[in-house]
Amino acid sequence: MADLAARGESPEILFWVGCAGAFDDRYKRVTRAFVRILEHVGVSYAVLGMEESCTGDPAKRAGNEFLFQMQAMTNIATLNGYGIKKVVTACPHCFNTIKNEYPALGGEFEVIHHSTFLQQLINEGKVTAKGGESFKGRRITFHDSCYLGRANNIYEAPREVLEVLDADLLEMKRCKTNGLCCGAGGAQMWKDAEPGKKEINVERTEEALATLDGDADVLLNLQGVESTAPVLPAGSNRGGSVIAVACPFCMTMMADGVKNKERESDVQVFDLAELIASAEGLNA
Repeated sequence: MADLAARGESPEILFWVGCAGAFDDRYKRVTRAFVRILEHVGVSYAVLGMEESCTGDPAKRAGNEFLFQMQAMTNIATLNGYGIKKVVTACPHCFNTIKNEYPALGGEFEVIHHSTFLQQLINEGKVTAKGGESFKGRRITFHDSCYLGRANNIYEAPREVLEVLDADLLEMKRCKTNGLCCGAGGAQMWKDAEPGKKEINVERTEEALATLDGDADVLLNLQGVESTAPVLPAGSNRGGSVIAVACPFCMTMMADGVKNKERESDVQVFDLAELIASAEGLNA
C-alpha cells in the first residue's frame, strides 16, 4: 500500500490478510489462492504488509478491552491515513471486528468478506470455475463460521460460490442459524480445552463426515436426525469428499477433526478461495 501511495495511486480494494493469512502455513495457501483470483480477474488491490496489525479480536473476546482499543486505533489510523474505503478479508473474525466494532473508534469502512466478494465476481461473469479441476460428482459440505453466519447473517454467499463447482452439495443438519461452532470462536482458539467428554471440533467433524458418507445412524446420535445424502454402498469410493470452510479458525479445527478421525486419505478441508482457484486452473 505504501508503494502505491508513493506513486499517488489508490487500489480498488484493500485486502486485509489477517494474522492467520500471514503467519499460519496452512492458511497462507488461502491467501495465495485469493490473490491469484484477484489478479486473474484484474482487480486492483493492495495489502498493508508490515503496517497491518492484529485487528484486536482475540484481545476483545478474551476481555482485554484496553489492548483491543490500542490495536484497533493503530489500524484505523493507518487505514484512514491511506484513505482506504473498501476492505476485503478472508477472515470472518477480522471482518466482524472491522465492520462492526471499528466504527465506534472512528473507522468507517466498507468491509466485505471474501465469500461475498467471490459471489460478486461470479455474478459479474468474471469467475466461471472452468478451465481447471473438475468437482463434478464430488461431495462437498459447508461448515458455517459463527462470525460470518450468526454474527453477520451471511449464509447464502458461500453456498452460491460452491454451486458453480457443479459438485454434490450436502447440508449438515446443524447448519446456517442452527450451525454448530467449530470450537475456536470467542478466543477459545487460544486456551486449553475445558473438561468434557468430547472436543467440539471432533463433534462437528463427525457430523460433517457422516453427512458426506450418508450415515444416518451417526447423525441420529449427533442430534442430526436426517441426512440429505444417499447412503453410499459398502466398499464404494468416498475419495475426493470436501469439507468447505470460509474461516482460518474453522480450517484449523475441522482439519484437526479429520486427522482425529483418521480420514485424511479421503476427506479434505478447503477454503472457498482454494476451491475456486483450483476450478479456474489458477493453483500454482
